[in-house]
Amino acid sequence: MTYSRVWDEARRLALTPRQVDSPLASRPYDLRHAAVSLWLNAGVPATEVAERAGHSVDVLLKVYAKCIDGEEATVNGRIDEALSGVAWPV
Repeated sequence: MTYSRVWDEARRLALTPRQVDSPLASRPYDLRHAAVSLWLNAGVPATEVAERAGHSVDVLLKVYAKCIDGEEATVNGRIDEALSGVAWPV
C-alpha cells in the first residue's frame, strides 16, 4: 500500500494532468512502456525504438501507435511540404 501511494504521488509530480489521467506509467513495470512512448514522441525512428525495446517494428507500432501524441501539426506540415515543395512552416 505504501509503495502504491508513493508511486501515485510520483506520477502526479512528474506527469502532466492529462498523462496522470492516462494509463501511462500506472505501475513501475510501465516505465518501459513510458520510455518507448517517450522515444517515439521525441521523433526517434520506429526502427531504432523497436530495436532498443526488443520488438519488431510491426509489434512496436501495433502496441504503441496510440501513444504517439502531439505530432499532428508537425506531420501535417511535412505532408504539405511534400505536396507543395514549399518548406513548412511558411
